[in-house]
Amino acid sequence: QVQLVEFGGGLVQAGGSLALSCVASGRTLNIWRMGWFRQAPGKDRVFVAHINWGGSNTFYADSVKGRFTISRDNAKNTVYLRMNSLKPEDTAVYYCAGATASGEYGYWGQGTQVTVSS
Repeated sequence: QVQLVEFGGGLVQAGGSLALSCVASGRTLNIWRMGWFRQAPGKDRVFVAHINWGGSNTFYADSVKGRFTISRDNAKNTVYLRMNSLKPEDTAVYYCAGATASGEYGYWGQGTQVTVSS
């Protein structure tokens, strides 16, 4: 099994920045890709960004492209999400998730709240 724990959520004003981190433990060799997702109140959970665990390929949702940056530190089993130019519509619970080689996200963190005030 893989355990994922997120850190770094909080309250920020619009236009500000926050950095999230996600630490993986356990059978991390099972992880092929790490992603960030978010769920706003009353809405479905949606994809934000992902990065391949063994390489540097990244992919972003259009809504965050150019503002968010995903990165990883394999030595620390940690993936990061740097969020700049935050907007009130970025308010959500942010989850990190790990996918196996099948591409399916089978490992999830508990989530961290990000609130952007206008």
